[in-house]
Amino acid sequence: VNRVFYNGQYYRDMVQLESAYVQGRISVEKVRKAPRDGDFSSMKPRAPSAVLFPLQYEPQGPRYSIRNNHVLFQAWSFAFGMSVNTGLRLFDIRHKGERVAYEIGIQEALSVYGSNCPGGMSTRYMDGSFGIGRYTSPLVRGVDCPYSATYVDTHSLFETLSPSKRKASLCIFEQNLGSPLRRHYSNLQSLYYGGLVNSALVVRSIATVGNHDYVWDFIFYQNGAIEGKVQATGYASSSFLHGDGLRYGNRVWEHTLGTIRTHSINYKVDLDVGGVKNSLVAHDMAFEMVRAPWSPEQQIERPRLTKKVLDTEDQAAFRLQSKMPRYIYFAANSKNKWGHQRGYRIQITSFAGDHVPEASSMERAISWARYQLAVTRRKEEEPTSTSIYNQNDPWTPTVTFANFINNETITNEDLVAWITTGFLHIPHSEDIPNTVTVGNSVGFLLRPYNYYDLDPSIYSHDGVFFTSEQDFTACEINPIACLPKTASCLPNFPPFTYDGFQNM
Repeated sequence: VNRVFYNGQYYRDMVQLESAYVQGRISVEKVRKAPRDGDFSSMKPRAPSAVLFPLQYEPQGPRYSIRNNHVLFQAWSFAFGMSVNTGLRLFDIRHKGERVAYEIGIQEALSVYGSNCPGGMSTRYMDGSFGIGRYTSPLVRGVDCPYSATYVDTHSLFETLSPSKRKASLCIFEQNLGSPLRRHYSNLQSLYYGGLVNSALVVRSIATVGNHDYVWDFIFYQNGAIEGKVQATGYASSSFLHGDGLRYGNRVWEHTLGTIRTHSINYKVDLDVGGVKNSLVAHDMAFEMVRAPWSPEQQIERPRLTKKVLDTEDQAAFRLQSKMPRYIYFAANSKNKWGHQRGYRIQITSFAGDHVPEASSMERAISWARYQLAVTRRKEEEPTSTSIYNQNDPWTPTVTFANFINNETITNEDLVAWITTGFLHIPHSEDIPNTVTVGNSVGFLLRPYNYYDLDPSIYSHDGVFFTSEQDFTACEINPIACLPKTASCLPNFPPFTYDGFQNM
């Protein structure tokens, strides 16, 4: 024992603490015993059940198929897996039969806490070390995923000689997102409506690592885009409120300080755009001042396109809070019909807090979090951005991601994008009893950029188009008009089951 801590004071040992107590030199806080029902921290609803919430179902059955770990959905195909350390992973992702990515997967989930208590201020969680896949939790039908989703068992081998099974710990479903993927209403020279419902396939798992619950999604859209998204929920970690505690968070209950923390999520995205060999290209904009050709005395400020090929790993490593080109994409060696390099664009959504100062003795263990995006050559000896051992010995880390970036050329090479996204969480009273997912969602999009000759979703069977001269109430003209017939019957929902409390 180095020191004993009580209510803001440090003592040499328990003897010194006892002596100070006997002499009346300690400010004693009396805390009432928490009731068995959990009191303010209980997730038991405070209101009775009422009218049933909306449900989603497939009126003619699922439009996707699953065989073992292989999924087919419209123009998409891919395989999925569950790593005991890093969780959900996808492989051999293809659109219209052509590979877009070799591997997309989670690498790490990091949280760094602040507090004026010794336990809180020293907390650095690298969840991959505990096992994001290991703590993937069984899913509750109708809440964690739509009731009619397909639920898949996952298996892991961890600290045992035989694999363990987690029933219904992964779900796959097609979801109508409730808005058009694209649409236009014309009321000028011609009268028509054209649109496409935004229906996408979702692959989801939820990991409960300690107090945090992470909802992991990979989403496949009809226009060839892929989204990786994580939503955070669970219980907010806290400290005992004392002294200057409000410098490190908000008071959320009588003696409870919701402590500030950063969350950083790292992904590996191994794109193969039009083949294995790719280059990294940045497009952005700049204003140029020109004289109007028809009126030289008039000045026009017009935006123009800027282009740059990022030749080396150093050029392709973008620090966390630095400005990054708004269009950055993996470019193929082939071109589309209009003469542009076929590409897939990386678009990041993040509200990350600041990274741990690089002067920190443990920073090298989490050096991947320095960068919002880093693109490196793909190497068999660099399969992951971190190691499960970095948690226990961050001072001499087994894997130091910063060493991956050594100014090698990345032009016409097999490349990997390492994406870091995250958010700053300052807990507040509305985090009691549980943090909500709304506003705590971050991730990235992979979007075709001149990859096709036109939007591939135009070939979707879900498209709607009619003119003012057509009978838009006829099924053969407008499939939406058929809904009263094709979707008039409710499905037979399977009985509710849950195996999350078995074999604990």
